[in-house]
Amino acid sequence: MKKNIAIIMGGYSNEYKISLKSGNVVYDTLDNEKYNIYRVHVFKDKWVYVDEAEKEYSVDKNDFSITLNSNKITFDCVFNAIHGSPGEDGFMQAYFKLLNIKQTSCNMYQAALTFNKRDLLATLKPFGIKTAESYYLNIGDAINEDAIVAKVGLPCFVKANKAGSSFGISKVYKKEDIKAAIDSSFMEDNEIIIEQFLDGVEVSVGVISYKGKTTVLPITEIVSENDFFDYQAKYEGKSQEITPARISDDYKQKTETLAKKIYDTLGLTGFSRSEFIFKNDEPHLLEVNTVPGLTRESILPQQAAEAGISLQDLFGNAIEEALKGF
Repeated sequence: MKKNIAIIMGGYSNEYKISLKSGNVVYDTLDNEKYNIYRVHVFKDKWVYVDEAEKEYSVDKNDFSITLNSNKITFDCVFNAIHGSPGEDGFMQAYFKLLNIKQTSCNMYQAALTFNKRDLLATLKPFGIKTAESYYLNIGDAINEDAIVAKVGLPCFVKANKAGSSFGISKVYKKEDIKAAIDSSFMEDNEIIIEQFLDGVEVSVGVISYKGKTTVLPITEIVSENDFFDYQAKYEGKSQEITPARISDDYKQKTETLAKKIYDTLGLTGFSRSEFIFKNDEPHLLEVNTVPGLTRESILPQQAAEAGISLQDLFGNAIEEALKGF
């Protein structure tokens, strides 16, 4: 009997457009001979099932069901394609856990932890994971530019603590520009992290649960045409994403080992994509994404293709792993 699969997409953040693209790729790719597939848009003002004719039907949030032609439809599994809140920060994971519905991303705690850059880096530090020097600010805190420069140097990155797709990120070269960058980041989040600039090779590596095993995908080298890997570089073609990365065997082994260690240490399941920059021949962690982009141009699908895993296999495997209890 075919399983009912809901693909959730959209979300409450500025990443909703990217999420809709990812979700629609999943919808177009999943095997409809194996699954009954439903697109569900999750926005602050509405949760709706969207049919082929783009007609919307309300989702009953009490049990995450829909009613079509007087028939109530419930779901065996949810494919999570929401980037940002509430799909990547633990809220949807907790909701589905309470309803006892399987879903394809990691669990609630791991989602909340990885979405919070400051908490993630602090958690991993005792495990020997190297990171850039950083300085934290919450909205309302006094801003001491001299203290910031003394801690992280110049240039530096000012980042919203809980945001994705490079929203709320600025690269700052001069002390007098720090305040404006901080104000910009506070428009995305009430917490920010200011990080030392690491000048080295940047790589991205996917780690997934594949056929019951933690699998490290081929590494991608990021070469941005812009000043850093910003929104334009990620989504508007202003970067080269080279898979497999043009790195030494030593760099490759270090990256693969570290990415798998992070995945296992945090107890992740489903998809993950970790970003590193090499400094003094050692990979330094930037962040971990647990609902990475899933369009055909996105990094994780590129890596899967290099590993010989088709999109249909990649997405179908995520559902099968979730149904098994991952």
